[in-house]
Amino acid sequence: MLKQTIIHFIQHRLRTLPRKLQNSTHKIYQSLERGVGMYVGWRDPLLPPGSLHSVGSPDFLAVGEEFFRYFVDRCGLEPHHRVLDVGCGTGRMARPLTRYLKKGSYEGMDIVAPSIKWCQETYTPRYPNFHFHFADIYNKAYNPSGKYKSSEYRIPFESLSFDFVFLTSVFTHMLPHDVENYLSEVARVLKSNGRCLITYFLLNQDSWKLIDEGVSYHNFGYELAGCRIDDEDTPEAAVGYDERAIRNLYGKYRLNISEPILYGKWCKRQDGLSWQDMIIAIKSR
Repeated sequence: MLKQTIIHFIQHRLRTLPRKLQNSTHKIYQSLERGVGMYVGWRDPLLPPGSLHSVGSPDFLAVGEEFFRYFVDRCGLEPHHRVLDVGCGTGRMARPLTRYLKKGSYEGMDIVAPSIKWCQETYTPRYPNFHFHFADIYNKAYNPSGKYKSSEYRIPFESLSFDFVFLTSVFTHMLPHDVENYLSEVARVLKSNGRCLITYFLLNQDSWKLIDEGVSYHNFGYELAGCRIDDEDTPEAAVGYDERAIRNLYGKYRLNISEPILYGKWCKRQDGLSWQDMIIAIKSR
């Protein structure tokens, strides 16, 4: 109880700061939260057990806080918005949103059943506006008995349901037919003027130059129909897409890209913002 009181006080004080100062203090908040927790012998209940860290960066807290700032500052996320997280995992992005979506709601989806079960038992009792759904989609590594194909899956929500949809490190592990179906579903469930943020490995003149120089972390040395991959035996390990093809796909589904695309550091780009490339788009009316 003492720890929660202190953290709530810190959160309140940070929210009273100007937006520019808030942007520079989220890391300070994160450090304070850890320190207070250690001082009072408290462990954050929203930190998943190590056995559930099946995908994504091991820096669970830092990545969640990083993307939270992108959602608010670059995507215009508001506390009353309805949000969909496709590929939610163990709540890496959900965790910071619990202190922000006070009048809104959050729906998370993932194909890893144990992760969804843990989130349902951990988040929803504490935050009734946060819900988690198991998507029984086949995946050789994470759901080998899955019932549905990614290329045929329908997101289980009504059309025009969400103000904001995001997919982080999802399309970087999906093949072309799957990506197109998911993107069409994102467009379907978004409200008019709703926004989406999706991360990619985008292949363009600049990234190919760095790949050819041998400095990139991914070389995408194998070609498949509509994409490039790193590993011939495990195509979904890392999938790269030609930027022009992705731009055309966004146009097909009436998703207007907010320029500029926010390129990442995966190819050792010196001015990259995050690790993967990010496309923020607005659905046309």
